[in-house]
Amino acid sequence: MPKQKRALVLASASPRRREILGQLGVEFRVLPSGIDETALPAETPDVHVRRLAAEKAEEVTQRLAGEPEQPLVLAADTIVVIDELILGKPTDDADAERILLRLAGRTHRVITALSLRDVSGLRREDFALSTEVRFRTFDAQVARSYVASGEGRDKAGSYAIQGLGAGLVAAINGSYTNVVGLPAVETLELLTRAGLIEAWP
Repeated sequence: MPKQKRALVLASASPRRREILGQLGVEFRVLPSGIDETALPAETPDVHVRRLAAEKAEEVTQRLAGEPEQPLVLAADTIVVIDELILGKPTDDADAERILLRLAGRTHRVITALSLRDVSGLRREDFALSTEVRFRTFDAQVARSYVASGEGRDKAGSYAIQGLGAGLVAAINGSYTNVVGLPAVETLELLTRAGLIEAWP
């Protein structure tokens, strides 16, 4: 297990992010943010994902301002982008099928933005990472059958690369864990730079 010098709060309810942090051996507690995640008019995908991660981190940091242990707060936001449009979580199964067919046979980007805040106010760091994912070509029947599995109903882009959705993916260029929702190596480096982790593993 890594040597950890600070307490960490994960400002996210995502089970995928909790799992990846746990795999890295990092100790943390979860305090999800309740910010409005609606995109602003004319906001580009890159600006949008960075803004949401930063706002999540700021909101939870403010709520922890009086804590004596002065933890670090880690927030993240992940989006799926094609044709410079953000594909969010599907509204229903028909929407999920439509999203998947738009992605079929094409390459899309998965962008995760990370924001780290020190409750003491001494540290603030933000960055975003993009991974290219190419889907194999498939028809409406495949999309409909995958949607029926229920796996992608709560996920941006309507699929889970770490599950049955792996069968939709022909190629990936970049971080696999970034597509899952939290880039493992970059997160570890971020926490090390911030002094949370003294030595790993």
